[in-house]
Amino acid sequence: MSDGKTPETVSRRSFLHACFGAAGAMVLFEPGEALASTYVPGDHYWAYVVDLTKCIGCGACVRACKAENAVPDGFFRTWVERYTFLDDGEVLVDSPDGALNGFASDPDVPPERVAKSFFVPKICNHCTSSPCVQVCPVGASYETKDGVVLVDKSYCIGCGYCIQACPYGCRFMNPVGTADKCTLCLHRLTRGQAPACVAACPVGARACGDLKDPNDPVRRELETRRHGVLKPELGTHPKCYYLGLDQEVL
Repeated sequence: MSDGKTPETVSRRSFLHACFGAAGAMVLFEPGEALASTYVPGDHYWAYVVDLTKCIGCGACVRACKAENAVPDGFFRTWVERYTFLDDGEVLVDSPDGALNGFASDPDVPPERVAKSFFVPKICNHCTSSPCVQVCPVGASYETKDGVVLVDKSYCIGCGYCIQACPYGCRFMNPVGTADKCTLCLHRLTRGQAPACVAACPVGARACGDLKDPNDPVRRELETRRHGVLKPELGTHPKCYYLGLDQEVL
């Protein structure tokens, strides 16, 4: 007896689960993206590194991300914040238009009051224990075999639970009605290219690497340099690592 379902009612993701789930090589991409023919997801595990000692807050990364991923105006998959520590311990945080056009002026405080100031780029942390994945009622948010957290937009119902659950503010509701976020430019990684934000950074403050590759520069850097993650106390185990991050902003 028919269950009343037609081929049109079977979601793209359900179909791909059936085709590739058993093989352990399922990776879903956004519309128009495809898997490089030689790429095997299980052979890789991606991580992201930001060197705060290098970032100059120019916003090139933000502009590159928007251009590469057609991010709607007023929304950001990556942005840059400026942290300004004053002599009395107060911390000012600003990010004009996500730093899309950089930072045109110094913080509006007397220079003699500034103890230190630095820029902190933000992206999705692609957590190993992602709250966004855990709360999604339909499985539209998921982690790939190569460690990237994605949203299947054909499956997303636009409930916004994942946006509320993300403790890093990295998700937004796209005007088309589905959750949106950084994908680490997985469509580029599968072709041996760096994410757009990494490629655009003029000072090399951003890097993305494969933790399964013992010779990958990112893995070697994480093994030899002090680094931290945002809000480690939450136990989300982010895969976005920061070099030179002060404990005050963890």
